[in-house]
Parts: sequence; structure tokens; C-alpha cells
Amino acid sequence: MKILVTGSNGLLGQKLTPVLLNDKTITPCFTSRGKTVLPGLDSVFKPMDITDADAVDTVFNAFKPDVVINTAAMTMVDQCETDRDACWLANVTSVENLVSASRAVNAHFIHISTDFIFDGSHGPLDEQAQPRPVNFYGESKLAAETVVMNSGLSWSILRTVLVYGITNDMSRSNIVLWVKDNLEKGKTIKVVNDQWRTPTLAEDLAMGCYLAAKKRAKGVYNISGKDFLSPYDIAIKTADFFGLDKSLITAVDSNTFTQPARRPLKTGFIIDKARKELGYEPHSFIEGIKLLSEQILVQAAK
Repeated sequence: MKILVTGSNGLLGQKLTPVLLNDKTITPCFTSRGKTVLPGLDSVFKPMDITDADAVDTVFNAFKPDVVINTAAMTMVDQCETDRDACWLANVTSVENLVSASRAVNAHFIHISTDFIFDGSHGPLDEQAQPRPVNFYGESKLAAETVVMNSGLSWSILRTVLVYGITNDMSRSNIVLWVKDNLEKGKTIKVVNDQWRTPTLAEDLAMGCYLAAKKRAKGVYNISGKDFLSPYDIAIKTADFFGLDKSLITAVDSNTFTQPARRPLKTGFIIDKARKELGYEPHSFIEGIKLLSEQILVQAAK
């Protein structure tokens, strides 16, 4: 099976890379804008700008993938709100380019979506919940879902929530690292306690992509963590795990912060369908922190 991955330099792309390389029945092609950030990938990597339709067509026609996993997106919610043209180009136009190229080679298309397509009025949510985004990022991701659903392709849409993990070069932060770093420096932090999510370990999301690709699963699947937590809960659990001073953490509500983009208050996912049909089973949040801590030690030793 030939699998092409977009956004391979991103957090999810980096976690998906070893999963695909370890399966000898898969011939992968990892793509991203610019050079690969992972060592040893030159023979299976091609630079590709997904906003450039001609560039996409060239790579697809040369590789002829059986499955495409689109992990690329503009995910900075406030930046999406203030630079809507860039957001639409990255999250919708690019998907139109990828869908068109996938149609030409009859590839199964796997697209990563988000809980931010929902308004946050209730949760956790199953796959039948009705989308109603409250910010432009959510609007763009919902529009991309519509492109995929109307593509005529065989497709999977994998919706996820608050992905955390570390990249190979430690260049990207996440809520766990942010809490850990600030508390280690003795800084006080304010963390919201009126938003609810099912935080997702990046390795788990990568496994969800792999399982969907192997089965060429069709339809919408919720791929997230299994613990329903507020960011404040996440901060407290992080402090407890690393033995840090949780008295430095103050619980606040969302109105404390002024941000360009509204956030849905309560989302999180019910993952029963993915468990039953894909065999997906995520780590608990504590297990995820433990894995993260082990990876931090490995990075520090380099």
C-alpha cells in the first residue's frame, strides 16, 4: 500500500512517520513545505506546497498513492481569525487541491478535522453531533470537511481534540510543557476551568490515522483521548505528575482572557465508534504525560 502524508514536519506528521516506516507492507511518501526536519527520510520525502495545485499534481502523478493522509493545516486559532485569507488558503483551498489530485489517482483520502467545528454548548460529542463553529478556524475546517464529503472519493474524516506531544526538535509547545516550564520557573499561571476537552496524545492520533489507512475506513470518526478534562484539570495533573507547586495555578473562567477568536466551552469526544470499528484505544492522560516525560529526558540527553 502506497501512503502519502502531507504536513510531515508537523507534530502529527512526525509521530506518524515511524508508525508507517515500521510497517513493511507500506511504501510511504512524506511531504511538507521545504525540507524534512527528520533525519534519514531523504529517500521517502518530497517537498510539496499543498496550496500550489500544480506542485500537488506533480507529486501525486509521480507517486500515485493508494491512500492520502492530510495532516497539514493552519491551526493557530487567533491567527486564523485575524488572517482569514491565509487560513482559507491553508485549510480549504489546499484540501480542494489534494482532493482533485486524489481523484485523479483514485486514492482513499483521510482528513484531520477538529472539535472546533462545534459551538461548545454541550459535550462530549459523538459523530452525529451537528457542527456550528464559533470562530473562523472552525468555519474553515468545517468547509474542508464539506469538500471531502462531496469529493466523490472514498474518504475518512478523523476529528480530534487538543493534541499534545513533543516534536523531534522540541520546537513546539503544548499545554503540558507550558504548565511544566512555568511552574519549574516559579511563575504563577492562570488556567481556565470552564472549558472541557478530551486531550489527545499525538501518538494516539497517529495510530488512529494508521488504523483508518489500513482499513480504508469510510466516514467520520472521533479520534481523541478518553479523559474529559478542563485545562485547569490538565494543569493540576501535570503539576502533580512532575511534583511541582500547584499553588501557583489559579483557576479562572474564559472571560478572564481577551482573544481574537472565541473558543467553544465544552466539546470533547465519545470515541466508541473508533474503538469498535478501528480497534482504536488511546492512552489515559496520565499515561500520556508519562510518555511525554520519557521523551523529554531522551531529548535532554542528546
